[in-house]
Amino acid sequence: MSQTHSQLYQTLVSGGVIVLGLGLAGGAISIPSEAGYAGVGPNFLPWLVALSLIACGLVLLYEARFGGFRDMEDVPDGGKPYWFGFVWMSAGLLVNAALITTIGFILSCAVCFVLAARGLRNAQGDTQPGMRPWVSDAVAGVAISAPVYWMFTQFLAINLPGLTRTGWL
Repeated sequence: MSQTHSQLYQTLVSGGVIVLGLGLAGGAISIPSEAGYAGVGPNFLPWLVALSLIACGLVLLYEARFGGFRDMEDVPDGGKPYWFGFVWMSAGLLVNAALITTIGFILSCAVCFVLAARGLRNAQGDTQPGMRPWVSDAVAGVAISAPVYWMFTQFLAINLPGLTRTGWL
């Protein structure tokens, strides 16, 4: 791929990140800004993410226009997308969305993590046989999703779908 094409693609990616940030900012405008007891309103986080995306997009645009990603390694296979990994990751998101109200937040997010990890492992060429990678990914998925669930349900009093009504599973 020539330098011109590479620079064009990098510029398009940076533009996409900026547009995504602007779209999120457009949505954040419609969220009321009345501050809660902590002095932060419900639109704080969407604005923070939107501004962060716009800043990242501008840095990417600068890098793309003034030399590109100079330290980027050569990508094997000419940088072709790995669609099989994309399918694994997409399946993880869809399964999560389909099962979150049935098996609860913790288990559905763990399943999402397992499927996404499988897609990333395959993309790197890591195809270990057996159940060990599946089990280790499941344990890691539960170890990540359980504290997030507990933080939201127990400390922030935000209702997320659980497996039981106790707020702990």
